[in-house]
Amino acid sequence: MRSALLDSTALRRFVGIDLGRERVPDATTLLKFRRRLEKHHLGEALFAKVGEVLQSHGLKVGTGTIVDATIIGAPSSTKNEEKKRDPEMHQTRKGQQWHFGMKLHLGVDSTTGLAHSAVVTSANVHDKHPLPDLLHGQEQEVYGDCAYASQQALIRVKAPRAADLTNQRMRKGSATEGLDRLVNRLKSKGRSRVEHVFGVARPAARPETGLEGSQSQRARTESGLPAAEWTEISSSSAC
Repeated sequence: MRSALLDSTALRRFVGIDLGRERVPDATTLLKFRRRLEKHHLGEALFAKVGEVLQSHGLKVGTGTIVDATIIGAPSSTKNEEKKRDPEMHQTRKGQQWHFGMKLHLGVDSTTGLAHSAVVTSANVHDKHPLPDLLHGQEQEVYGDCAYASQQALIRVKAPRAADLTNQRMRKGSATEGLDRLVNRLKSKGRSRVEHVFGVARPAARPETGLEGSQSQRARTESGLPAAEWTEISSSSAC
Protein backbone atom coordinates (compact mmCIF):
# COMPACT_ATOMS: atom_id res chain seq x y z
CA MET A 1 0.00 0.00 0.00
CA ARG A 2 2.85 2.43 0.76
CA SER A 3 4.26 1.91 -2.74
CA ALA A 4 0.82 2.52 -4.25
CA LEU A 5 0.45 5.78 -2.29
CA LEU A 6 3.86 6.95 -3.50
CA ASP A 7 3.05 6.07 -7.10
CA SER A 8 -0.56 7.25 -7.38
CA THR A 9 -1.66 10.88 -7.12
CA ALA A 10 -5.31 9.75 -7.11
CA LEU A 11 -4.79 7.48 -4.08
CA ARG A 12 -2.97 10.23 -2.15
CA ARG A 13 -5.78 12.65 -2.91
CA PHE A 14 -8.33 10.06 -1.79
CA VAL A 15 -6.69 9.52 1.63
CA GLY A 16 -5.76 13.20 2.07
CA ILE A 17 -1.96 13.05 1.87
CA ASP A 18 -0.08 16.08 0.51
CA LEU A 19 3.57 15.24 -0.12
CA GLY A 20 4.42 18.94 0.10
CA ARG A 21 3.43 18.97 3.77
CA GLU A 22 3.73 15.40 5.05
CA ARG A 23 5.25 12.02 4.30
CA VAL A 24 3.46 8.85 3.31
CA PRO A 25 3.06 6.70 6.48
CA ASP A 26 5.69 4.00 6.89
CA ALA A 27 4.94 0.28 6.52
CA THR A 28 4.56 -0.30 10.28
CA THR A 29 1.95 2.48 10.63
CA LEU A 30 -0.02 1.13 7.67
CA LEU A 31 0.15 -2.39 9.12
CA LYS A 32 -1.26 -1.24 12.47
CA PHE A 33 -4.06 0.66 10.72
CA ARG A 34 -4.94 -2.35 8.56
CA ARG A 35 -5.09 -4.61 11.61
CA ARG A 36 -7.53 -2.21 13.25
CA LEU A 37 -9.75 -2.38 10.18
CA GLU A 38 -9.60 -6.19 10.28
CA LYS A 39 -10.23 -6.38 14.04
CA HIS A 40 -13.35 -4.23 13.90
CA HIS A 41 -14.59 -5.51 10.47
CA LEU A 42 -14.62 -2.00 9.04
CA GLY A 43 -13.50 -2.92 5.52
CA GLU A 44 -16.97 -3.77 4.23
CA ALA A 45 -18.49 -0.64 5.78
CA LEU A 46 -15.84 1.59 4.20
CA PHE A 47 -16.28 0.03 0.76
CA ALA A 48 -20.06 0.42 0.99
CA LYS A 49 -19.72 4.07 2.09
CA VAL A 50 -17.41 4.86 -0.83
CA GLY A 51 -20.02 3.36 -3.15
CA GLU A 52 -22.72 5.53 -1.60
CA VAL A 53 -20.63 8.70 -2.02
CA LEU A 54 -19.87 7.91 -5.66
CA GLN A 55 -23.53 7.24 -6.41
CA SER A 56 -24.56 10.46 -4.67
CA HIS A 57 -22.31 12.30 -7.13
CA GLY A 58 -24.07 10.79 -10.11
CA LEU A 59 -22.16 7.51 -10.58
CA LYS A 60 -25.22 5.27 -10.57
CA VAL A 61 -25.14 1.52 -11.09
CA GLY A 62 -26.80 0.84 -14.43
CA THR A 63 -28.11 -2.22 -16.24
CA GLY A 64 -24.81 -3.49 -17.66
CA THR A 65 -21.98 -5.23 -15.78
CA ILE A 66 -18.46 -6.10 -16.95
CA VAL A 67 -16.90 -9.06 -15.14
CA ASP A 68 -13.19 -9.81 -15.08
CA ALA A 69 -10.43 -11.21 -12.85
CA THR A 70 -6.74 -10.60 -12.22
CA ILE A 71 -4.08 -12.48 -10.27
CA ILE A 72 -2.55 -10.75 -7.24
CA GLY A 73 0.89 -12.33 -6.99
CA ALA A 74 2.59 -13.10 -3.68
CA PRO A 75 5.97 -14.54 -2.60
CA SER A 76 5.90 -18.34 -2.47
CA SER A 77 8.81 -18.53 -0.05
CA THR A 78 8.40 -20.27 3.34
CA LYS A 79 11.04 -18.03 4.95
CA ASN A 80 8.65 -16.36 7.36
CA GLU A 81 7.66 -16.50 11.03
CA GLU A 82 5.43 -19.57 10.61
CA LYS A 83 7.79 -21.34 8.17
CA LYS A 84 4.98 -22.08 5.71
CA ARG A 85 2.96 -20.58 2.89
CA ASP A 86 -0.37 -18.87 3.42
CA PRO A 87 -2.88 -21.77 3.09
CA GLU A 88 -5.39 -19.53 1.27
CA MET A 89 -2.97 -18.96 -1.60
CA HIS A 90 -2.28 -21.38 -4.45
CA GLN A 91 -0.43 -21.54 -7.71
CA THR A 92 -2.02 -21.43 -11.14
CA ARG A 93 -0.86 -21.44 -14.73
CA LYS A 94 -1.68 -18.58 -17.09
CA GLY A 95 -0.40 -19.15 -20.60
CA GLN A 96 3.10 -20.55 -20.24
CA GLN A 97 3.76 -18.92 -16.87
CA TRP A 98 3.03 -20.10 -13.32
CA HIS A 99 1.77 -17.66 -10.67
CA PHE A 100 1.32 -17.95 -6.89
CA GLY A 101 -1.14 -15.88 -4.90
CA MET A 102 -4.80 -14.93 -5.01
CA LYS A 103 -7.27 -13.79 -7.63
CA LEU A 104 -9.38 -10.63 -7.53
CA HIS A 105 -12.73 -10.87 -9.37
CA LEU A 106 -14.66 -7.67 -10.13
CA GLY A 107 -18.10 -6.60 -11.28
CA VAL A 108 -17.89 -3.12 -12.87
CA ASP A 109 -20.71 -0.96 -14.21
CA SER A 110 -20.43 -0.86 -18.00
CA THR A 111 -21.37 2.83 -18.24
CA THR A 112 -19.68 4.55 -15.29
CA GLY A 113 -16.81 2.15 -14.52
CA LEU A 114 -17.94 1.94 -10.88
CA ALA A 115 -16.82 -1.30 -9.20
CA HIS A 116 -19.98 -2.46 -7.42
CA SER A 117 -18.90 -5.96 -6.35
CA ALA A 118 -15.71 -7.89 -5.70
CA VAL A 119 -14.65 -11.39 -4.72
CA VAL A 120 -11.24 -12.65 -3.58
CA THR A 121 -10.31 -16.30 -4.13
CA SER A 122 -7.22 -18.44 -4.37
CA ALA A 123 -5.43 -18.00 -7.70
CA ASN A 124 -6.42 -21.48 -8.92
CA VAL A 125 -10.17 -20.79 -8.78
CA HIS A 126 -11.64 -20.53 -12.28
CA ASP A 127 -13.00 -17.10 -13.23
CA LYS A 128 -16.52 -18.42 -13.79
CA HIS A 129 -17.18 -19.69 -10.25
CA PRO A 130 -17.77 -16.30 -8.51
CA LEU A 131 -19.80 -14.99 -11.49
CA PRO A 132 -23.21 -14.77 -9.71
CA ASP A 133 -21.61 -12.84 -6.81
CA LEU A 134 -20.31 -10.21 -9.24
CA LEU A 135 -23.79 -9.26 -10.47
CA HIS A 136 -26.26 -6.96 -8.66
CA GLY A 137 -29.31 -8.67 -10.17
CA GLN A 138 -30.81 -5.91 -12.29
CA GLU A 139 -28.54 -6.35 -15.31
CA GLN A 140 -29.80 -6.43 -18.85
CA GLU A 141 -26.31 -7.08 -20.30
CA VAL A 142 -23.28 -8.95 -18.93
CA TYR A 143 -19.87 -8.52 -20.59
CA GLY A 144 -16.73 -10.59 -20.07
CA ASP A 145 -13.84 -12.30 -21.82
CA CYS A 146 -13.90 -15.88 -23.09
CA ALA A 147 -13.27 -17.26 -19.59
CA TYR A 148 -16.99 -16.57 -18.99
CA ALA A 149 -18.18 -18.06 -22.30
CA SER A 150 -21.34 -20.22 -22.30
CA GLN A 151 -22.23 -19.44 -18.68
CA GLN A 152 -25.85 -18.39 -19.26
CA ALA A 153 -27.03 -20.67 -16.45
CA LEU A 154 -24.75 -19.00 -13.89
CA ILE A 155 -25.80 -15.54 -15.08
CA ARG A 156 -29.50 -16.40 -14.72
CA VAL A 157 -28.94 -17.44 -11.09
CA LYS A 158 -28.51 -13.77 -10.17
CA ALA A 159 -29.71 -11.78 -13.20
CA PRO A 160 -32.47 -13.69 -15.02
CA ARG A 161 -33.17 -10.84 -17.49
CA ALA A 162 -29.56 -10.31 -18.55
CA ALA A 163 -28.33 -10.97 -22.07
CA ASP A 164 -25.05 -12.89 -22.26
CA LEU A 165 -22.66 -10.58 -24.16
CA THR A 166 -19.46 -12.33 -23.07
CA ASN A 167 -16.85 -13.16 -25.69
CA GLN A 168 -17.26 -16.63 -27.16
CA ARG A 169 -14.45 -19.07 -27.90
CA MET A 170 -13.45 -19.30 -31.55
CA ARG A 171 -12.66 -22.44 -33.52
CA LYS A 172 -9.59 -21.88 -35.65
CA GLY A 173 -10.19 -22.77 -39.27
CA SER A 174 -13.98 -22.81 -38.94
CA ALA A 175 -16.21 -21.14 -41.53
CA THR A 176 -17.34 -18.54 -38.97
CA GLU A 177 -13.91 -17.73 -37.48
CA GLY A 178 -13.70 -14.29 -39.11
CA LEU A 179 -17.22 -13.31 -38.03
CA ASP A 180 -16.67 -14.62 -34.50
CA ARG A 181 -13.45 -12.62 -34.22
CA LEU A 182 -15.22 -9.43 -35.36
CA VAL A 183 -18.09 -9.91 -32.90
CA ASN A 184 -15.65 -10.51 -30.03
CA ARG A 185 -13.68 -7.41 -30.98
CA LEU A 186 -16.82 -5.27 -30.87
CA LYS A 187 -17.78 -6.68 -27.46
CA SER A 188 -14.26 -6.09 -26.12
CA LYS A 189 -14.43 -2.34 -26.76
CA GLY A 190 -16.86 -1.93 -23.88
CA ARG A 191 -14.78 -4.05 -21.51
CA SER A 192 -11.85 -1.59 -21.39
CA ARG A 193 -13.43 0.24 -18.43
CA VAL A 194 -12.56 -2.60 -16.08
CA GLU A 195 -8.85 -2.23 -16.83
CA HIS A 196 -8.76 1.19 -15.14
CA VAL A 197 -10.09 -0.36 -11.93
CA PHE A 198 -7.49 -3.13 -12.09
CA GLY A 199 -4.82 -0.49 -12.68
CA VAL A 200 -5.62 0.88 -9.21
CA ALA A 201 -6.25 -2.45 -7.50
CA ARG A 202 -3.10 -4.30 -8.62
CA PRO A 203 -0.49 -1.98 -7.03
CA ALA A 204 -2.64 -1.40 -3.94
CA ALA A 205 -2.97 -5.12 -3.21
CA ARG A 206 0.62 -6.04 -4.14
CA PRO A 207 2.34 -7.72 -1.15
CA GLU A 208 5.24 -5.76 0.30
CA THR A 209 8.28 -7.32 1.93
CA GLY A 210 8.71 -6.70 5.64
CA LEU A 211 5.01 -6.72 6.47
CA GLU A 212 3.73 -9.33 8.86
CA GLY A 213 0.28 -10.89 8.78
CA SER A 214 -1.76 -12.93 6.33
CA GLN A 215 -1.08 -12.01 2.73
CA SER A 216 -4.58 -13.12 1.76
CA GLN A 217 -6.11 -10.79 4.36
CA ARG A 218 -3.89 -8.01 3.04
CA ALA A 219 -5.19 -8.58 -0.48
CA ARG A 220 -8.75 -8.15 0.73
CA THR A 221 -8.09 -5.10 2.90
CA GLU A 222 -5.73 -3.18 0.63
CA SER A 223 -7.44 -3.52 -2.75
CA GLY A 224 -9.11 -0.17 -2.11
CA LEU A 225 -12.31 -0.83 -4.07
CA PRO A 226 -15.82 0.51 -3.41
CA ALA A 227 -17.18 -3.01 -3.30
CA ALA A 228 -20.23 -4.19 -1.40
CA GLU A 229 -18.67 -7.29 0.12
CA TRP A 230 -15.71 -9.67 -0.08
CA THR A 231 -16.62 -13.32 -0.57
CA GLU A 232 -14.49 -16.44 -0.04
CA ILE A 233 -14.53 -19.33 -2.53
CA SER A 234 -12.14 -22.19 -1.85
CA SER A 235 -12.95 -24.59 -4.69
CA SER A 236 -10.63 -24.95 -7.66
CA SER A 237 -11.11 -25.63 -11.34
CA ALA A 238 -9.05 -25.99 -14.46
CA CYS A 239 -9.80 -24.03 -17.63
